Amino acid sequence: MIAPTMLALFAAQAAPGGGSRGMTVMLIYIVAFIAIMYFLILRPQRKLQQKHQTMLSALKRGDDVVTEGGIIGSVVHLTDDRVTIKTAENTRLVIARGKISRILGGTTENA
Repeated sequence: MIAPTMLALFAAQAAPGGGSRGMTVMLIYIVAFIAIMYFLILRPQRKLQQKHQTMLSALKRGDDVVTEGGIIGSVVHLTDDRVTIKTAENTRLVIARGKISRILGGTTENA
């Protein structure tokens, strides 16, 4: 949807009498748009991913955690990519380490 509009603008500017000034202004708009997208969307997302990765690497036995599905449990066993949590007296669940959304009762928390 945006592509036809961009093509129409480029075609209009490439017409005789348009000059290179119009193309320069368009390039400035494109660069500004990319910079805004980076600072408003991409950079904060990377910060959240880094914070989540730090939280997962600090995970240890006995931590109370909440999974992305909302299951609350206590960490019993850890491997590189899986975590076993105890949710009730005789209930243990093996979940993917990346699916832990936050640690309860700690200072490290992923909003």
